[in-house]
Amino acid sequence: MDKQDAINNYNHGISLLERKNLVITGVKKIENFDSEQFLLDTIMGFLMIKGEGLELIKLDTMQGNVSIKGLIHSMTYVEDTKKDKENSIFNRLFK
Repeated sequence: MDKQDAINNYNHGISLLERKNLVITGVKKIENFDSEQFLLDTIMGFLMIKGEGLELIKLDTMQGNVSIKGLIHSMTYVEDTKKDKENSIFNRLFK
């Protein structure tokens, strides 16, 4: 069983304490992040986290766990970013 299969066997969950400490399970990978935004690929789809002073505290790639601290403003599941690239203006022009 490889790492990806191990992560897919775990549940996806979100735990937020006082809008400052966030723990997410079932994370496949972190697509990108900065102090205002994280984009995570989870077993339930892409999760966008927005806030202020966001910091990656813990990343457990074997278990698929991520801990983030900072002031959390929003958490949103977004469509697959690869699909967005496929629907870019150039792809629509050259169909």
